[in-house]
Amino acid sequence: MIKDSQKPAVQTVHFFHGKGPVFYASLPWESMARQMPAGPEKNDPGQKQHLISILWDHFVGMKKPFRMHRPYDTPDAFPIQADPFIRVEPFIRVIRGPLGRPQLLLGDHIGPSISFCKSNQNLWAALCGDGHDIGIDVAQSHEFQGKYPFYRVFHPGELGHALKPAEDDLKKAAALLWSVKEAAAKALGCGFHLVDPLQVIVYPSTGRATKETMRGTAEENSIYDFPVGLSEKAVKRFPMAQGRSLRVRSVCQGKRWLSIALLHRPSQPGDGQNRWVKQFPKIQNGEV
Repeated sequence: MIKDSQKPAVQTVHFFHGKGPVFYASLPWESMARQMPAGPEKNDPGQKQHLISILWDHFVGMKKPFRMHRPYDTPDAFPIQADPFIRVEPFIRVIRGPLGRPQLLLGDHIGPSISFCKSNQNLWAALCGDGHDIGIDVAQSHEFQGKYPFYRVFHPGELGHALKPAEDDLKKAAALLWSVKEAAAKALGCGFHLVDPLQVIVYPSTGRATKETMRGTAEENSIYDFPVGLSEKAVKRFPMAQGRSLRVRSVCQGKRWLSIALLHRPSQPGDGQNRWVKQFPKIQNGEV
């Protein structure tokens, strides 16, 4: 198991109008793989499960947890787990949906939205503090070297307005836009299986960039807020996204961009555990 001294500092991103917050953290993938116990299944999700356990422990350990109106509303509902890798009916499990979307299970209950990404040697994870859907992605400038087909991924207008926060660096602007589009596609739950990058439209950043100091460091990063939309063709392929606002908060960390998308989930009469049961009947019956 990873020692306490190696546990990452959990960071928090807040969205407008009180949505979120979203908690995120990262750990080196290789060091996690060496220290995690091997699972009985192929493609064991132990590393992801451990990182999500850290985020969950942080969430339930907060003095004033955010109300989510789910079975896991309060810290008393599920205690902090000392060892998330107990193989007998584990408290926390990470499974995948039909299109690869990760799903958090807390005992017999479906947990809040989670998302993962790998960048270089790091595994990143995010957990939403309320009932909205989220996605996380990290991209770096060096990924867009050489004859990268910018025209197949980005609209000219997108590159134009992304150059300002990217300090007129085209590769840095491309990394920013890609992280925004990828995070948005993950929040939609389909990745780029149902939508193409050009069908995810990134609009200019709203408001002025804010500064935020990273927890556990003296580093101060710029944060930008991007509204994101879908083309008409994408909406036809993914009608569930129609009428739901999609915002992305992007953090500049040197030549690396970390983006977290939040897809607003409008509340509906009777919304709650019944909606989850209808959406995931097999989980409710104990079949995963």
